[in-house]
Amino acid sequence: MFPNSDTKIAIIGLGYVGLPLAVELSKKFNVIGFDINSSRVNELSNGHDSTLEVSDEDLQAASSLRFSSAKSEIADSTVYIVTVPTPIDDSNAPDLTPLQKASEMLGEFVKKGDVVIYESTVYPGATEEVCLPIIEKVSGLKFNEDFFAGYSPERINPGDKVNTLTKIMKITSGSTPEVADFVDAMYGAIVEAGTHKASSIKVAEAAKVIENTQRDLNIAIINEFAKIFNRLDIDTEEVLNAAGTKWNFLKFKPGLVGGHCISVDPYYLTHKAQEVGYRPEVILAGRRINDGMGEYVATQLVKKLSSKKIHIDEAKILILGFTFKGDCPDVRNTKIIDIVNELKDFNMSVDVYDNWADPAEVKHEYGIDLISELKEDKYDGIVLAVDHSELKDMGEKKLRSFGKENHVLYDVKHVLKPSEADIRL
Repeated sequence: MFPNSDTKIAIIGLGYVGLPLAVELSKKFNVIGFDINSSRVNELSNGHDSTLEVSDEDLQAASSLRFSSAKSEIADSTVYIVTVPTPIDDSNAPDLTPLQKASEMLGEFVKKGDVVIYESTVYPGATEEVCLPIIEKVSGLKFNEDFFAGYSPERINPGDKVNTLTKIMKITSGSTPEVADFVDAMYGAIVEAGTHKASSIKVAEAAKVIENTQRDLNIAIINEFAKIFNRLDIDTEEVLNAAGTKWNFLKFKPGLVGGHCISVDPYYLTHKAQEVGYRPEVILAGRRINDGMGEYVATQLVKKLSSKKIHIDEAKILILGFTFKGDCPDVRNTKIIDIVNELKDFNMSVDVYDNWADPAEVKHEYGIDLISELKEDKYDGIVLAVDHSELKDMGEKKLRSFGKENHVLYDVKHVLKPSEADIRL
């Protein structure tokens, strides 16, 4: 069993993970990209990716790659790779609905000898306990006898043009030793950085979910440091720079933890941990700290406005940036919304500016109308919330020009020097 020119691959889900994977695999194999969103399929078929993960040039160069929203188009595939999102619900519990629906659909097409590979982040055991039984039920086939499975967690970093898919080592796994070799060889054909073949699907699942959980906790402790140092009137960045001169000090920065990975994945692990009778303490404590940072930023701004005798009620605030990270159009689970909502609770007027974000998506997901132009001498408070290059290049003078004579400039992302902002996280 080895991938070859006859291997026909269907990528299920064409978002930040699925599209780059489809493009790279199409250089070696016969690939079709499937998505239920026909608008997304039309966009890609016309050679443009609105997520900006794949350039128009690279997308148009992938001439052998086909896109479709018709299920029948994937019927003759031999390998199915699932890259649908795995969000959490309002109670921070895993929402496996996209995975379950994808598995139900695959149950209609999976044939004897086919391999189904999942890349979506899940808790250890989800692939074999939730997804594969659905395929068995719908298809009438027997797992590991008639069809097989693999798990190779995505490691896409949205907006990162350096650490791209082929430059990041890929974890692979399979439901049998032979399938594990097949999956490893398939990814090895495109990933220059190499692969790491895990001993089981559960190990691969667990490895992925702890990657982002560890990062979440590292940021949480820095955020807690920032809260302490703010009370002590010490600049957090200066402390971190000093501590960072020690070779083994981890150089994380304080900030808002949003997006579809770091702020979500820990809840998958804690859900499974509690299911087996263990209540995590450190992981959930980190989540509480990071989930509360939007409210903290808003409160700090309110205190600073008050100290400068600026009337809080109906104060005008400008938020610069809305995506979850700089130079990236991704607004999924952005924590900027927490700042906006908290300031509005103080009866403030809040304008949000972000040229990277899609205004229609922001309106649909968050009910916010982004402003399209910046006006001078208008705001009581300016919050530099996201470090887009455009915003960083403005500098203190330009940023302050948007404020009234008496205003507060809050640098959340440590873009400015300590002396240039009225307050920093």
